Amino acid sequence: MEGVVGSRPSVPTNSIGEAVENFINIMLPDGSIKKLPEGSTSFDLATSISAGLAKKVIAAQVNGVITDLQDVLHDNDKVLLIDTNHPDALDILNHSCEHLLAAAVISLFENTQVTMGPKNHSTGFYYDFDIGRPIGEEDLAKIEEEMLRLSKKPLNLTKRLVSKQEARKLFAELKQTYKDEILDWIPDEVVSIYESGHFIDLCRGPHLPNTSFIKAFKIVGVSGSYWRADSNNKMLQRINGIAFFEKKQLEDHIFRIEEAKKRDHRKLGPKHDLFFHAPEEVGPGLAMWLPHGGKLRSIIEQFSKDRHFAAGYDMVYSPHIAKSDLWRISGHLSFYKESMFAPMDVDGQEYLLKPMNCPFHALMYKHKPKSYRDLPVRLAEFGTVYRYELAGVLHGLMRVRGFTQDDAHIFCRWDQLDDELDAVLSFVVSMLKAFGFENFEVNISTRPEKFVGEETDWTSAEESLKKAVKKYGLEYNIDEGGGAFYGPKIDIKLKDCLDRLWQCSTLQLDFNNPHRFELEFVNQKGEKEQPVMLHRALFGSIERFIGILIEHYAGAFPAWFAPEQVRVLTVSDKHADHGKNIANSLQSAGLRVCFESLSNEKLGAKIRQAQLDKVPFMVIVGDKEVAENGGTLRLRSQEDKGFLPIKELCEIIKELSKQP
Repeated sequence: MEGVVGSRPSVPTNSIGEAVENFINIMLPDGSIKKLPEGSTSFDLATSISAGLAKKVIAAQVNGVITDLQDVLHDNDKVLLIDTNHPDALDILNHSCEHLLAAAVISLFENTQVTMGPKNHSTGFYYDFDIGRPIGEEDLAKIEEEMLRLSKKPLNLTKRLVSKQEARKLFAELKQTYKDEILDWIPDEVVSIYESGHFIDLCRGPHLPNTSFIKAFKIVGVSGSYWRADSNNKMLQRINGIAFFEKKQLEDHIFRIEEAKKRDHRKLGPKHDLFFHAPEEVGPGLAMWLPHGGKLRSIIEQFSKDRHFAAGYDMVYSPHIAKSDLWRISGHLSFYKESMFAPMDVDGQEYLLKPMNCPFHALMYKHKPKSYRDLPVRLAEFGTVYRYELAGVLHGLMRVRGFTQDDAHIFCRWDQLDDELDAVLSFVVSMLKAFGFENFEVNISTRPEKFVGEETDWTSAEESLKKAVKKYGLEYNIDEGGGAFYGPKIDIKLKDCLDRLWQCSTLQLDFNNPHRFELEFVNQKGEKEQPVMLHRALFGSIERFIGILIEHYAGAFPAWFAPEQVRVLTVSDKHADHGKNIANSLQSAGLRVCFESLSNEKLGAKIRQAQLDKVPFMVIVGDKEVAENGGTLRLRSQEDKGFLPIKELCEIIKELSKQP
């Protein structure tokens, strides 16, 4: 099992033993054609180009599908050889490291039952094992050590195609009892298995040629996991890990994990009196906002509202409940029922908590007849919605059951769509940048197989989305067929200080609701016409966006939206009157101030506490400050700005706290 896979296939011979070669034509990305003997693999292709290339490639993309290097090629295949820089390389690495993990575990723990791993390996790997006893930290260290030993051999990851019957026999011999049930789920009669050392498993692949490519990995923990995610089944042990091609990448990743723990909004939120998780008598997935958090929300919402008004939006408010008829018209009742809370009976009528605001905005548009001159209509709302999420997926402010969407819906004519998309995209990105985010990932999702509306409208809308993104100078990816059934969309993910991507903003075209709600306007010809509807979420939800901000800034918010901008600290109680006077002056200048009046603590302790509370500015008041009618300004960064008269003190703090 050791060595390098993908050796040159043997040359075929005829009936009298003479060598005969049948050749196939392989098309390369540059348009050239490579002629190879029949039975050649992608590894052979790499070797035929150069020995150096053969050492670097880890997989191949054949006719658009990622495959192993050991897979046999066919005539007229289009082949792209993949190295470690390819976008799918990390997925292949983690997937292969998962098999290395299993090989190590069965080597260390006798009678281990191997079940399944994840479908996606872009962020790491795991296997669920039935080991027969709990796995501790010392076991994880042994597993990592065994993985390192096996990776240096190296082990091949050899693929074989076998019938289901052969597979059942093989796994029966290996005493792997879970595989029979897994084979029942697979519709194909021929399955692929991979061998790496003594470990053999069902697997779709693709994999690295061998474990010599696995140079940097870490086992990050173990947790419980029920077989088939069913609590009635046996509890398994899920061993998790992460792998990278370079040691530096792994070190950076471990640093980000540790840093993320320090920045966890679920810890920092209560610590800085922003919010806490609802107690038992309220219920899970419902955040309780404390005064500092309420102030933070108000600042963010007001900043957003002011920007909306300046951009030509109208703010509206809609009810928290509505008759189920509304959701039947909108289509949510049939498509979204599982995520809606159970109905309630009101005067013999069935009512539901709203899961989104859009149907109300459609009715607001319809409230009065519209002419082409009235469009575009831009309606925005900070509307609290309610969605049933399973208890297991609730996560601080990031995944809750009650949250406030910063929704907007734009109703426009087709000839206005390009301008509206330009304006919306510019508005969204400028708002995110105002909060300190500079890097974004943009995806455009196009028409799926099942869709509503005219195909020509879809094509036109998709081109408009691409044009808007290009005009703004943003790079984007196309998610072919990834749009909702009712329209194409743009998703904007922001990147935080730890390079994590967060989905926040969405621009979604909708051909469904205007039809369902019979929305119309009178065009220039005096004819009734259906408007284009554009859904737009900016922050996504206020709760989630604040959770992202807490972790991005580790609670040390920029001064302009910090709930507490200035803390006035006195050396002793005798300076309290002057401290109060400074606090009043700062407050009159429009700043958010806290005055620490009577306290037995020494000044050093007060300063340390203000720094721990991440307050942007401290004003120190002692004898000199009282005598000269001013205060000494100290920044959160510990920079000392020195003594300033009260008027100058207010001016400089106000300037440093200015909104972007």
